[in-house]
Amino acid sequence: MSRRSRLPDPLRWRAVGSMEMGLSQADAGKRLNVSRSVVLRLWDQYQSEDSVSRRHVPGRPRVTKPAEDSFLALSSRRRRSTTVPLLVADHFVASGRRISATTVRRRLHNADLYARRPVVCVPLNGRQRRARLCWAREHVSWIRQQWTSVLFTDESRFTLESDSGRLLIWREHRTRYHQSNTLERHSYRGGGIMVGQESHSVVTLTCMCSMEEL
Repeated sequence: MSRRSRLPDPLRWRAVGSMEMGLSQADAGKRLNVSRSVVLRLWDQYQSEDSVSRRHVPGRPRVTKPAEDSFLALSSRRRRSTTVPLLVADHFVASGRRISATTVRRRLHNADLYARRPVVCVPLNGRQRRARLCWAREHVSWIRQQWTSVLFTDESRFTLESDSGRLLIWREHRTRYHQSNTLERHSYRGGGIMVGQESHSVVTLTCMCSMEEL
């Protein structure tokens, strides 16, 4: 289906000028390559409003108010892992009006909030952080010959619990590694098995337990 093009204002005034010169509506339409009905509507608008500019057509009214938009954005920032259905329910409790999930997503996108996967890191206490920092400082200046004497093992871990990894949070652009967008947890919260191979003929099998089981 073809979309009707908008007639620019200069051509609108040319149509009115042609009518004032005494041309018929059909002749004025031929000069501008428009239909007779277009010239008739422009002439009627000029006679009633003394203008042929396009009338302002209001769009669809907004479902939410600015205060409600701020409420949705603030709720998602306070609870990063909240879901759209929960935000819809919170908005209904606060305002008494129901809005769609699409409206909630649009308001959050307008506030530069998007559903993304959080950065997952292993929780470390102060002693573990200091030990890792000390080790990194001791080995930061090592050359390749020194690293050749280090044995690197090829390890693979298999968790005994399912983890879909589909947890999403609401965050702004370029804030991936902010502390508020980081989730600290053990990658293998339950029991697991780690298989490590130090050479082609020696294979070690070690059972890994979660922190809660130790």
